[in-house]
Amino acid sequence: MEGMTKADVDKLDKGLAVRSGRALRPRDAATLILLDRRDKEVLVLMGRRHARHAFMPGKFVFPGGRTDPADSRIPVAQSLRGEEEKKLVAGPGRASAARARAIALSAIRETYEEAGLLIGRKGAFATAKHDWQGFAEHGVIPSLEMLRFIARAITPPNRVRRFDTRFFSAWRHDVAVELPGGGPTNELEELVWLPLADARKA
Repeated sequence: MEGMTKADVDKLDKGLAVRSGRALRPRDAATLILLDRRDKEVLVLMGRRHARHAFMPGKFVFPGGRTDPADSRIPVAQSLRGEEEKKLVAGPGRASAARARAIALSAIRETYEEAGLLIGRKGAFATAKHDWQGFAEHGVIPSLEMLRFIARAITPPNRVRRFDTRFFSAWRHDVAVELPGGGPTNELEELVWLPLADARKA
């Protein structure tokens, strides 16, 4: 969890509700760390979670969320780079290529929904999937070749909610359209570009 100290993570982990019995299977999720190089420093996009959220209310986080298996069927301008796909299918659970594709696409979808940033290439795009209509409306074809897989975090067993989260990075110049009002879900109250040093303290 970038943007949080180890003490913050430990405190959060202790505060998570626990359950008895068989551990839940973690659900796939994805987070995107979007970077912007300005002059001599690198900035990172973070958003403040809405105060009404039960989980981490008011905290600054990266855009991200759960993977929808249907994400794997969304057409793309370009697929994941071979080395990135290999990293995604390796490790616990050994995800299939289709599952890896869905996870990567969910990082792009969530970044649109939460931050209003559409990553891809300009062009005609059509889909019946409601969650992807924003790309069709703005003429953006989702594209995966710019994503870099950088980390993976799995919620510990015996938690009431468990996620298997993959962290990706990309650059702001890979954003085809930036909506001035942010994302349609309003999950993030405030979007800011922070220097990396400041992001660790947010």
